[in-house]
Amino acid sequence: MQKLNSKVTDSVDFFQGINPYELVEKYGSPLYVYNERILRERCREIKNLVSYPEFSVNYSAKANSNLAFLEIVNEEGLNVDAMSPGEISVELKAGFKPEQIFYISNNVSEEEMKFAIDHNILMSVDSLSQLEQYGKLNPGGKIAARFNGGIGAGHHEKVVTAGKKTKFAINPEYIPEFKEIIKKYNLTLVGINQHIGSLFMEGESYVNGVKAILEIAKRFDNLEFIDLGGGFGIPYEKSEEQPRLNIKELGEKLDKVFDDFVKEYGKRITFKVEPGRYISAECGLILGTVNAVKYNGSNKFAGTDIGFNVIARPVMYDSYHDIEVYRKSNIKSEKNEPVTVVGNICESGDIIAKDRVLPDVKEGDLIGILDAGAYGHSMSSNYNNRLRPAEIFIRENGEVVLTRERDTFDDIFKKYISLR
Repeated sequence: MQKLNSKVTDSVDFFQGINPYELVEKYGSPLYVYNERILRERCREIKNLVSYPEFSVNYSAKANSNLAFLEIVNEEGLNVDAMSPGEISVELKAGFKPEQIFYISNNVSEEEMKFAIDHNILMSVDSLSQLEQYGKLNPGGKIAARFNGGIGAGHHEKVVTAGKKTKFAINPEYIPEFKEIIKKYNLTLVGINQHIGSLFMEGESYVNGVKAILEIAKRFDNLEFIDLGGGFGIPYEKSEEQPRLNIKELGEKLDKVFDDFVKEYGKRITFKVEPGRYISAECGLILGTVNAVKYNGSNKFAGTDIGFNVIARPVMYDSYHDIEVYRKSNIKSEKNEPVTVVGNICESGDIIAKDRVLPDVKEGDLIGILDAGAYGHSMSSNYNNRLRPAEIFIRENGEVVLTRERDTFDDIFKKYISLR
């Protein structure tokens, strides 16, 4: 087996000596592959982001909610966010206690609110109408709220979650009305939170966002915590030596901001962050098979079994993922050339990478879609009635374990009810 361009995975010993072909032969293609050691390393980096003692990391499970994944995050001492009752359920199954879960809701029904209330899970609301709904359901209860500090950031307009064009959060001008509803239902506001957007690579925008939400926090007495959100980026273009987010520098800046705020606020307070991608992305990749190679005009296409039902980010956000090529035979690749890597979904937009310069790709090659541990599994679907892949972990000791079975056709059919 040849690794034709494996600089990135080799540099972190991702496969730990395991042959990718052996993995797909045993578990099927395509296949989600996670490396436990890398996941644990990222958890520890974020846990040690600052020296401020009252600091909590809430892993944002929407990035990857694989049960085994969450169990490891829990073992590493992180808390967790939830965006739905389904995420709450799997987090409880993974061993998180209710007090470790923070439900950050958006436009939810009474039924969803009751689910969180009945499970003793603190939730955040992000509109006055949702606060009113919560007050009616749980008068005298504890609540948190998401506010818009006015600063948004992200790699695509669809992932910017603060500022003037977002659907999220309460604008500061509505704080008087917010306080009236709090008083009306005898609620206790224990914390406020924000999220400016996803995938920032320079810490300055995040620090500015933190300063903005802290200004809002000063308008409330006796808060227990402030959740500063996530969005910590990872370098998706590692093959081009894209630099990492400078975590050390960011942590030092946050420490100063925290200390200054505490002095002015008059009490020590817990600061939370909620990284998802930073923790999960780099520990995962997708292996898939090249089933067809063809030319349309001068354009070379490599057709794979990795459709956008397996990884949706490129079609949704024009996202970039590094691609590696592995070959079972001894046939050499004589050149690098531009190729458009596509999936098997009946959509013109089913493109993983356009005009990407790769080794001369051939039928039967395996490709690895790197940094797919975030929003691969969690955004997958059965579109075109395709089967979602199996998921495996390479444990720290090199053992390979199955953590999600590959779909079967029965999985697709089992919820349908025939008219015959």
